[in-house]
Amino acid sequence: MEEQMGKPEKKHMGRQMKRQRKKQPEITVIMGVYNPEDEQRLRRAVASIVRQSFRDWEMILYDDGSREECAALIRRAARMDRRIRYVRGGKNRGLAAALNACIRRARGRYLARMDADDLCRGDRLARQYAFLEKHPRFQWVGSCAQLTDDEGVWGFQPVPAVPGKEDFLYNSPYIHPTVMFRRQVLLESGGYDTSRRYRQCEDYELFLRLHSRGYRGANLQEPLLRYREDCLSHRRRTLGRRWREAMLRWRGFRSLGILRAETLAYVGKPLLAGLVPGPLHHQIRKWVKRDHGRKRKNL
Repeated sequence: MEEQMGKPEKKHMGRQMKRQRKKQPEITVIMGVYNPEDEQRLRRAVASIVRQSFRDWEMILYDDGSREECAALIRRAARMDRRIRYVRGGKNRGLAAALNACIRRARGRYLARMDADDLCRGDRLARQYAFLEKHPRFQWVGSCAQLTDDEGVWGFQPVPAVPGKEDFLYNSPYIHPTVMFRRQVLLESGGYDTSRRYRQCEDYELFLRLHSRGYRGANLQEPLLRYREDCLSHRRRTLGRRWREAMLRWRGFRSLGILRAETLAYVGKPLLAGLVPGPLHHQIRKWVKRDHGRKRKNL
């Protein structure tokens, strides 16, 4: 017969179980990284999480099959804080698969996106956590962003406070690395689509799909992130990627009920934008966004 547990033992077990439950972080920051060539840029991105005023977080730094010399850079960045978990994928499978792997391993109730070349404001996690705790009808929250390149902050990217379906016509109304999700919504929706037809458009596809299913997100009207956008960013938008985005727009707009004769031009927008050379496209963007950038103080 088992011995009965006395009151002191019960109290001790209760405290131990409570401590174990508290080990589960509130927020998991998920970052997929592939062949980073600038170690300092990666370390600055990770450091902007380490310095957050909100302390109850973990970070999953997922190496998506990088070359060994690049994998070493990621491992060094992961050693910056004990709350960072380094996970290495066997081969490069793309950002969508990398983020799904992070979602499966995450322990937090909330999942915050982050990219390896961006910088978070020190109160980003605290501000978004407080918003989602207070507003249960929203399943995720993003923010506006400052735009940067090697010369520093050059502009400001606004996003609508509460996006509706018409806000998807011009661009995605959410800046992907600014977003914090309720983990449950990503589990319920199956996470990111890993099919090749959405490669490099996985975030736009996810938000279109979530909206079509009745989920809703919001955006804080302040820049909680410095988002890197330079000439290389535009060169990466190959013809194949632009064609995939155009097809996604066709399917996504139809699912939202906004595919009409007057919106067809928005379907072809990525292909039309591809006619403009990358460096010129970047200069046009800087000219359009520069006044916004001057009106907001730096992070």
